[in-house]
Amino acid sequence: MIKSRQKFLNTVIVLIDCAVVALALILAWEIRFNSGIFNTSEGHLDFMTYMVPLVVVIPLFIFIYNSVGLYAPHRVKKLSQEVFSIFKANIIGILILTNILFIVKQVHYSRYVLLLFGLLSVVLSTAERALLRGSLRKLRESGYNIKHIVIIGAGDLGLSFAHKLEQNKHLGYNIIGFLDDDKKEGYKILGANVIGKIDELDKIVKENDLDEVIIAIPLKQYERLHEIIKACEKLGVKAQIIPDYYKYLPARPYIDQLDDLPIINIRYVPLDDAFNKLIKRSMDIIIALIAIIIVSPILVITALLIKLTSPGPVIFQQTRVGMHRREFEIYKFRSMRVQVEEEEVSQWTTKSDPRKTKLGEFIRRTSIDELPQLFNVLKGDMSIIGPRPERPFFVDKFKEEIPKYMIKHHVRPGISGWAQVNGFRGDTSIKARIEHDIYYIENWTIWLDIRIILLTFFKGFINRNAY
Repeated sequence: MIKSRQKFLNTVIVLIDCAVVALALILAWEIRFNSGIFNTSEGHLDFMTYMVPLVVVIPLFIFIYNSVGLYAPHRVKKLSQEVFSIFKANIIGILILTNILFIVKQVHYSRYVLLLFGLLSVVLSTAERALLRGSLRKLRESGYNIKHIVIIGAGDLGLSFAHKLEQNKHLGYNIIGFLDDDKKEGYKILGANVIGKIDELDKIVKENDLDEVIIAIPLKQYERLHEIIKACEKLGVKAQIIPDYYKYLPARPYIDQLDDLPIINIRYVPLDDAFNKLIKRSMDIIIALIAIIIVSPILVITALLIKLTSPGPVIFQQTRVGMHRREFEIYKFRSMRVQVEEEEVSQWTTKSDPRKTKLGEFIRRTSIDELPQLFNVLKGDMSIIGPRPERPFFVDKFKEEIPKYMIKHHVRPGISGWAQVNGFRGDTSIKARIEHDIYYIENWTIWLDIRIILLTFFKGFINRNAY
């Protein structure tokens, strides 16, 4: 029953998406030529000429939306995941559309219209999906659009899943009952009962209008998986497995495929995706170039002051450990007196560190000493946003003392990061810093990077923990 409703819902969403794409192009044309924001003194193509590409654009965008999974069920997925898929789909669509216009030699088609179309398409599609989610949530809370399920396994795993559904009623799951060989029939679990043994699955499915079977059996019963899955497929009911070994995994896993062999990756890293890498690297280069131009007067003045106030080089280079545990030379304005190598390698900077110069105290407090790292970003050693890199001496020390410390090296280190904007900078808790770094690595989105950049401006440059 839910399958037919999902099919109808997908049809409705496709039709709405078609309308949204068309509306985005119409609004883009209106803003470009009738809003007064842009110069319209030069000649331009008429309205219908701009609308003709919709014949190609609408099917193209629906195809891309489907390819990135926007028409798959999103009942248990976050809105942020859907928004990122919309953003990705629109970038791909605009690039393809631009190439098509180039191939057909339509050179007079305004690039401003294309840019506005892309932005409006993302905004309108996001608003559409948010509104749809809100509407479906209210429907489910009212008892509509409900998925009726049976959970096989009434142990800790089944109980944990039932508890999650109890906490998230808006997901719209109704537990008809549990099947378990160790619990007696009638045993109550969070408002649902054990209604039979695992062998009775065939009978239970036939007696109830089930949408899904959730398999939550313990590891010791995994030899029964084959017969359970075979029964579900024979009865035509969808089955999902909650693996009992998930409690041994250190993070949210995901599955790759090598031919017909599934491979479980124990840690999900969004920046392992080639498209995500391209987006982040492109953003790093653009921001670094713009920032260097903007702060160039500060760079020149700081360099002169360092040269005039203390002997030694202007730029301080120090070996740090970066992505994939590779060492690189980080650039900073020198804020301390020139040190012997043994002192510099293994000493931690403290609040009243006697090695700091008077100017060094100021440029460290205001983070001006970090500005040369913009050139590390251009070189590819660093990113604008990421976990802060550490010296090899401390990496070797912390990896033995702090669980999961080395996970931070899955991505490029950054000038600023999630830990830093949350106050974990300088002589603060290494454990808390790593927890924030791991959160960033596993939950990266372009929006999280933008958020961290904005937070860096507001509270990251001047920090009481920056020594």
